[in-house]
Amino acid sequence: MPVQIPDDSDFCSFREQCLSTEGWTSRYSKGGVTVWGREEDSSTVQKLKMRIVCKDVTAETLYDVLHDTSYRKKWDTNMIDTYDIGRLTVNADVGYYSWKCPSPLKNRDFVTMRSWLPLGNDYMIINYSVKHPKYPPKKDYVRAVSLLTGYLIQSNGATSSTLYYLTQVDPRGSLPKWVVNRVSQFVAPKAMRKIYKASVKYPEWKRKHNPGLKPWMFPEQNTLPCISVSELTVQRADSLENIDESCLSEEKTQQSDDEEP
Repeated sequence: MPVQIPDDSDFCSFREQCLSTEGWTSRYSKGGVTVWGREEDSSTVQKLKMRIVCKDVTAETLYDVLHDTSYRKKWDTNMIDTYDIGRLTVNADVGYYSWKCPSPLKNRDFVTMRSWLPLGNDYMIINYSVKHPKYPPKKDYVRAVSLLTGYLIQSNGATSSTLYYLTQVDPRGSLPKWVVNRVSQFVAPKAMRKIYKASVKYPEWKRKHNPGLKPWMFPEQNTLPCISVSELTVQRADSLENIDESCLSEEKTQQSDDEEP
């Protein structure tokens, strides 16, 4: 399948999904974080959606935090590695991300095409998985597939914002039910709070670390090599090895930082 860079209608559709309540079931609501789930008829892969109100963080700051890969290494403790591979347009690039899964599950990684758009008082970042010939699956990781993942940031005034995170990911492994439940009850809410806390600290950190460098806002600062969309294809889940981890028991796992209640 050819890769298509999202247009305005794709971003509007994503925003509608973030704001819609129809078809979504509440899975968690506590401490300012709400998590919803949605079963998809045409897919075995469920969608998850989260929302957190960030009372003392501007929408612009949240947007910067989610783009700034240098800062991400400071706050994303589940991340193993992340880097940008190349740029497609002024608001689309391709990148790599790997993260730790609780033992004895195998660690996962992605190659995704990411696109972003400020739209009025809203900011959006969305991605989906692609295949790049120079970044094939690694033997020590399970290559997971993002069908659609992204953030919607809405401004609530001068000093407040709301963050939505929507994700539909195929982890390429027959995971036990307790893993899926733990994601919605523990991992996802804690990840949202972690972004919030990181955003509070970001302005001070950025003042000391290339304060004027924001290539996601100023494309002329982007030094990534240009790549053509023709070099990419959509990453189909059924072309990847499927790892059966469904028999792993919860007792054998070690909780990571993000999996404590």
